[in-house]
Amino acid sequence: MANSWNRKTAMLVRWLHIYLSMVSFALIFFFAVTGLTLNHAERFTGKVSTVEVSGALNPAWVRDPDTLKVDKLSVVEYLRKTHGISAALSDFRIDDEQVGVSFKGPGFAADAFVDRATGKYQLTKTSAGFIGLINDLHKGRDTGHAWSVFIDVAAVLLSVVSLTGLLLLLFLKKRRASGLWIAAAGLALALLVYLIWIK
Repeated sequence: MANSWNRKTAMLVRWLHIYLSMVSFALIFFFAVTGLTLNHAERFTGKVSTVEVSGALNPAWVRDPDTLKVDKLSVVEYLRKTHGISAALSDFRIDDEQVGVSFKGPGFAADAFVDRATGKYQLTKTSAGFIGLINDLHKGRDTGHAWSVFIDVAAVLLSVVSLTGLLLLLFLKKRRASGLWIAAAGLALALLVYLIWIK
């Protein structure tokens, strides 16, 4: 009975490990590559491009002395539509003379400063290129709620893959001891690097 249960458990763990590994292959590859690009940022620098443009929007949207009556939605949507901005709004500042509007996304930023008297504005768009995009995706910076949830799901999935791999090893009697020793050696190596060169 015990052997039958062990066999079924081992088959389930093996099945989970194989198929979850296949599902998470792209995740492991992505986070491994972006780990390198982040750790060696001086070598993997994306091509940063900056574009500055000027324009004018309807001054009625920003002119009213009562800051509560500034038409934020119209300002934001005008800038989005006119300049092809899809990044999320990160800040909308109002002072006596101007309105500041900022958009941020992975590898991208746009900042506009609008004169409240005339509606004229200056807009600066900055793109960090492909490397900047994937680095920000790795860090979850300026990526929004959906990507944050995706990173959490990826972390859980990779944890399950690691644990099922360890459990699978425990069912392999001939390789259990050597496998556990190698796992312990890897952990000890990481700890030694921390204690000798970092702490």
